[in-house]
Amino acid sequence: MARTLNVELHKVRRDAFLDVAQRLIQTRGYEQMSIQDVLDELETSRGALYHYFDSKGALLDGVVERFADSAMSAVEPILADPNLPALRKLEKVFGGIARFKAEQKELVLAIMEVWNSDGNALVREKLRRLSAGRLMPILSLVIRQGIDEGLITSSSPGELARVLLHLMQGYQELAGEQFLARKAATISFDDVLRTHAAFTEAFEKILGIPPGSVTLTDEATLRYWFG
Repeated sequence: MARTLNVELHKVRRDAFLDVAQRLIQTRGYEQMSIQDVLDELETSRGALYHYFDSKGALLDGVVERFADSAMSAVEPILADPNLPALRKLEKVFGGIARFKAEQKELVLAIMEVWNSDGNALVREKLRRLSAGRLMPILSLVIRQGIDEGLITSSSPGELARVLLHLMQGYQELAGEQFLARKAATISFDDVLRTHAAFTEAFEKILGIPPGSVTLTDEATLRYWFG
């Protein structure tokens, strides 16, 4: 007789590995963490781990995917709110994601460290794809709602969402570089503000909305990360 998978138990055991891996990534760093560290923490076997994750990289993928899924769950009620206009919905979603990242700052910084490591091109590509998979549905929803509201004019909303996605991913990478530059005191906070203003201006122009129509990140959030 075939074995029946207990989905809830499977998730609990998988999450136990992710909990330990996340804590070690945050406290030691991904490069310093080893598979054996995770096994020692849980007092379990390599075979038990490989039932859920086939490598150290897969553990990192699992930690990042769980983080992204939790962030999306936090903003789902905003996206589902039928009474919110498109641009206010976009602001509230990005604000909610920003708050979630702030609450998980140690993990965000640990992921950034992996991103900036010279030997992690594959990890960076995986993170880009993960980001695209989470952001595209949000951008598509907001654009289509904006079209219905008469705010946005586009004959190809899907392609417009893709253009905005690439703009956002480029800005995210630049923001990571500026975060490190601020730590090294090689740029000023005013430099960060100017970059963000230019990004917001480009975002608005691509959507075809008036200047000042949307606040993608408020100054308090920028100061939290770059101040």
